[in-house]
Parts: sequence; structure tokens; C-alpha cells
Amino acid sequence: METFDRIGVSLVIGRREGYRFWDVDGRELLDLHLNGGTFNLGHRHPRLVKALIDGVQQWDVGNHHFPSEPRSLLAEDLAALSPSGALGRVVFTPSGTEAIDVAIRSARWATGRRRILSYDCAFHGRAGLGAAAGDDKTATLFHSTDPDFTKIPFDDLQALESELEKGDVAALLCEVIPATAGFRMPDTPDYHRRAKELCERHGALFIADEVQTGLGRTGTLWAVDGFGVVPDVLVTGKGLSGGLYPIAAVLLDETASGWMEVDGWAYISTFGGSELGCVVAREVLTMCTSSETQENVRRVADLYHRGLAELAERHRTVAEIRQRGLVIAIRLHHPWGGPVLARHLFANGVWAMFCGFEPSSIQWKPGLLVDDRFVDESLERLDKALQQAAGELESDQAP
Repeated sequence: METFDRIGVSLVIGRREGYRFWDVDGRELLDLHLNGGTFNLGHRHPRLVKALIDGVQQWDVGNHHFPSEPRSLLAEDLAALSPSGALGRVVFTPSGTEAIDVAIRSARWATGRRRILSYDCAFHGRAGLGAAAGDDKTATLFHSTDPDFTKIPFDDLQALESELEKGDVAALLCEVIPATAGFRMPDTPDYHRRAKELCERHGALFIADEVQTGLGRTGTLWAVDGFGVVPDVLVTGKGLSGGLYPIAAVLLDETASGWMEVDGWAYISTFGGSELGCVVAREVLTMCTSSETQENVRRVADLYHRGLAELAERHRTVAEIRQRGLVIAIRLHHPWGGPVLARHLFANGVWAMFCGFEPSSIQWKPGLLVDDRFVDESLERLDKALQQAAGELESDQAP
């Protein structure tokens, strides 16, 4: 909270509904952060609340030692919806961070190698192997630096190939669109497809971290679908929970899941794949894959594309709009523009988060089901915030 206090966006959330919430003093805010996509379908969506209430009449956490109907049904759904239907095995965990751990372990088992490549601007959680794969600051803080993890620049095929040629890489851990770095998009044509080809050529697996980009945010169910890539492993979380019950999942192809045949107890978790979480997650998938939701994502993405382009034309403090579907970031010319704009948005009733690894940018995360009124209202408030922040954004001082 100290960081938020310092930039003037102190918040304690009270009531919440749809894509709006109210602080404990009753002030309304539009939610354009969504806790990283956890609330893709909004806060406390009635269909998801009903699924949870109905589920608790029969199910509870369950027992991780035994088969379970809700886990089996959700696993079947995820396998069928995996890229090209090629990832036929599913492991459930309580969080995205733990799912990243399982993905890395699976790649190491499948290849017999230890070294993991990840991007120097990526975020894969704050604990375990994910911390070692993520930003150096966190890894150092918790003494999690590890020589078996190598950071390479995002969107640099030459750097990737140089490391893969050493022959000791188990996997590329790919945050498909690095969120904390301002939703950076690759400039290299077909970057992800070519990265996957390099991994195949050198015997390494391609792990897609879709914790933030998955479940329809980019206009396809998985971001890799839009990039024409079938990964060996895919990690999903956050929005899979519906914002109601913690659950994440690792989708594995035949090679990456081989350890499950050797030792089915190699990974177990008391709360991984809670039966209640599975009930909610099945309804999440039904909603995210419906034609109505997919059409709404396309329509809203187009509305924001046009609206943000118009604002960028009028506000010279805006350097760039990055967008793929409803994955959006606004980059300012000012090196600390993100926190400055976040403060002015907060004053105008919008909750949007600056990017921790690229403080010149702010994430703009509309939900999958927002309507035209929300789009218009959020753009109006953004316009006002940019006007009010202009003096600070045109200076060269940090906030």
C-alpha cells in the first residue's frame, strides 16, 4: 500500500458488481484493472454465483487422492479447447504461480535438461520457480536467483537461437504478451511461430504463459491461437476462477505429460482442482466461448481502438497505444507517465494500474462483457484525466 499511498491512489474496495466497484467510503470506480483479468466476466457475475451456490449443495474441495467428476469434466473441457486440441492432459493447481512451477518441472522431465529461458521483461509470479524465471529484482530479494534460468530480450530471435544452440535448454517460458512490461507486442513478423520452430529444432519445449492473456481477452480463446502457435504446455489461471474460487491449470501435450504415467503422485495439491472451483470454471469456459461473448469482445475492441486513437491524436502526451483485442496499454512520453495518469484516473473514478516494469505505461483492461455505456464513460474519464495530467506529463520530473 505504501506505493499507492505515495502516488495518491489509496484504495480499500467495498461493494462490487459487474465492472464497477465502490470503495469503503462509497465512491464508485470503473474497474479497468480486473486484477490481471481475474474479473474478465465482471465482479460476482450472477451465472457464476449461481454455479457456486448450486455446486456447494453437492460438492466441496474434494479429496486430491481420488478421481472426481467435476475435475474430470473440466479437464475434458480444457483439453478440447486447447490449441488445436493438442494438449490432452491437465493438471490443476490453486494459483498461476504454482501452475508455472508444474510447467517448468514437466519440461525438465520431458527433456532431461534443466535450463529455462524467459524474457527479461516478463512476470511469472512471486514464488517458487516462477520467481526465478521473472524479474531480477524479485528473484534477488528472496534469494531465488538460479543459474538454470536465463533471461533474454523479448522479440529477439537471435538471442533466443544463441541460447538454444547450446543444447541444454529445457524450455522457453513465454509470457505471450508481457503484461507488467506494458503489454509489449512483438515487432518481428511471426515472432512466436518462429520462436516455437526454433524450440522444436533444438529439442526445447515452448511453454505459453496465458495467465493474463487467455480466455478470450485477445479475440481468440488463447493468445497463441491468434499467433498461429501450438505450444507444448499452456498455463491458465486468474479469469478461470471467475473471481470467485481460486483455480489454475496446466495443459500438457503427450510429451510434456509423460511424467504422469511414471509417477501420478509427482505433483499433488490439497486445494488444486477444488471441486467447487471446477464447477465455477466450467461455467467460465461456457461463457468465454459463447458466440455472444466473442462478438462482444470484437465489437468493444473496435470501439476502444477508434476511441483511443482519437484521444492519442488530441493528447500529445500519449506516445503509443498497444492493443490486441481487449489487451491494451497506453504508453506516455513521460518516463513515469503511468503512475501520473493512474492518479488522475483514480480522481476521475477509474481504477487502472501502471506497469511495474515500464512505468511510462498504464494497463487498460476492459472486461469481456462491457457495454457501450461503459466504453463511452471510460473514454470520457480518460480524456478528462489526460487533460488534467497534461502539465505533469509534459514536465521531466518524476511523480
